[in-house]
Amino acid sequence: MARVVENPDLAFRLARAIVSDIALYNQDKVSEGIKSDNIFELMNEELEEGREHFFSRVSPDLTNRDHLYERAIVDVLIKQQAGKIESQIW
Repeated sequence: MARVVENPDLAFRLARAIVSDIALYNQDKVSEGIKSDNIFELMNEELEEGREHFFSRVSPDLTNRDHLYERAIVDVLIKQQAGKIESQIW
């Protein structure tokens, strides 16, 4: 069994890795979601599955655990694509 992460820096690194994998395996959906400005709706199932995996690996006592995963979503899915994919809002 994998150890439970209690360090916030390691937890954020794990969150980014999970979201990076989601983005890698769903590149077409990410592009379409950004173009159509509905990435969170389009990727909901994948992001929720990633969230469940993240929560299963990170201590529930870690402060801002929810925020770390949400920040990873923005950093990986949104910020890395800004300006690369044509969109109405970018």
